[in-house]
Amino acid sequence: MGGSSGFPIDLVLFGMIALFLVLRLRSILGKRTGYEHPPQPYMAPDAAGRGPTIDGRAEPAPTPVNRVLPDPASPAGAALLRMQEVDRKFSPPAFLDGAEKAFRMIVTAFAAGDRATLRNLLSDDTFHAFEAAVAAREAAGHRQRSEIRAIPSMAVETAAIAGTVATITVRFVSDQISLTVDGTGQPVSGTDAVTEITDLWSFERDLNKPDPAWRLVSARSA
Repeated sequence: MGGSSGFPIDLVLFGMIALFLVLRLRSILGKRTGYEHPPQPYMAPDAAGRGPTIDGRAEPAPTPVNRVLPDPASPAGAALLRMQEVDRKFSPPAFLDGAEKAFRMIVTAFAAGDRATLRNLLSDDTFHAFEAAVAAREAAGHRQRSEIRAIPSMAVETAAIAGTVATITVRFVSDQISLTVDGTGQPVSGTDAVTEITDLWSFERDLNKPDPAWRLVSARSA
């Protein structure tokens, strides 16, 4: 009877182990939002790191992306409808599909220092800003490593049309690993931890021109 009424020590031990694992997981999966060019101090994988947004190797998202379009009655929704009137081939869902691909391509091209790809995807002013950042990184002998683990959601934040020039701002929420290393492979900034990053990217296109490409005109943190 004494054995059956004893305190369940094994349950206590299992509970302590479970609590340790939960706390450990929280420390590893840091959360951050932001689009920022200045490098952040390196943080070990078990800390809530804050690395740069645009850098590194883009990987396909393992889960479907939740794409959100505005209500047709909203100002953004009305602007999208006007865009469709100017360009009958314009499709908001197709635009978001292209915006996701552009997001991945720009992240990859920036990390690789691929100026040719950036030139085709960015406006003149934005390209010059990105090119300057790439040149500064190369001059310092630094390299970028980043992985886009997933893009949980992307949504049209605002939309406007002036004459035939259309501008659409998309909110990207992505899970990334970003890390900057020096010439010897030592960490300089960023983190190995998966971080949630929220960006607002604005794309622009003249709907009256045959070129169907939307180019990035601005990018900032949300």
